[in-house]
Amino acid sequence: MNHTKSFTIFATFLVFGISSCVGAQKPKVALDEKPVAAETCKGFGPQTPRDIDNKSGLNKQLFSLAPRYDSMNLCNIHFHVNAEHKAKDFSIYAGEGEDGHGGGYKCTDTPLLTKEELKAPKEPVCENLKPGDTIEVHWVHSSCDVKPGEGLGACSSASCTNPDLRVETQVFLVVNDPSAVNFNNLNYSGGLTKGKHQAKALPEGTGIPVEFLGSTTGEKYDNQKCSPLQVTWSVRPQCAKVDINSLGEWCKHNVFNEHHGHGVRKLVTDPSLLSEIK
Repeated sequence: MNHTKSFTIFATFLVFGISSCVGAQKPKVALDEKPVAAETCKGFGPQTPRDIDNKSGLNKQLFSLAPRYDSMNLCNIHFHVNAEHKAKDFSIYAGEGEDGHGGGYKCTDTPLLTKEELKAPKEPVCENLKPGDTIEVHWVHSSCDVKPGEGLGACSSASCTNPDLRVETQVFLVVNDPSAVNFNNLNYSGGLTKGKHQAKALPEGTGIPVEFLGSTTGEKYDNQKCSPLQVTWSVRPQCAKVDINSLGEWCKHNVFNEHHGHGVRKLVTDPSLLSEIK
């Protein structure tokens, strides 16, 4: 869960750690924090993304789970091209990118798509997103009293610099099919639910979300450049199909200023860098 751009709100000294460590105060980290160069990520809290089918983890830095998403404010929606996480339903390795980043996973039903589902849309979508692509969507929620907006900067404020953060996650297989999920039905439309900013809906029918402690993601992090932020993740274990035309509409018009898919952080596999999934 990260953007390749850095966003600064009010000033670069605004900071937020994501949840409190057991027996210690939450670390305050600059909102536009740069990756920390190190020989390894040892010494950092649990990292993300991970294989959610593997429950083991040896990282000892614990912090409290964030509240349920519906008791927090939605602050951002964005997506990554290819699934950052891995599970049985999205386990086809996407391969190395030309820039050395790449990685991520595709839905296992990708080879089964029909010619109609793979038909190119009439015009470019979300800066060259194609039918047959896999995306991982992140609905980011904050404990701060904030409105949805651009980047992680929308998740904190001058009066709330250290919020809890929860990311609701769904992996989609992109198809050209109006009967597939309409992404705009999962968008934010300015509405409040019990006083909290919420998306119209979150995905259902894709399995019980796997909940665990981790970090922010995105291609600027790896096993040598670690994320210091703390995030509660809720990842649905099954793929769903989403209509590319609805994604095209969303990329043209959304309050998050999102118009393309972000890169992925390679899978974290070292048990010392992972939390145990309860």
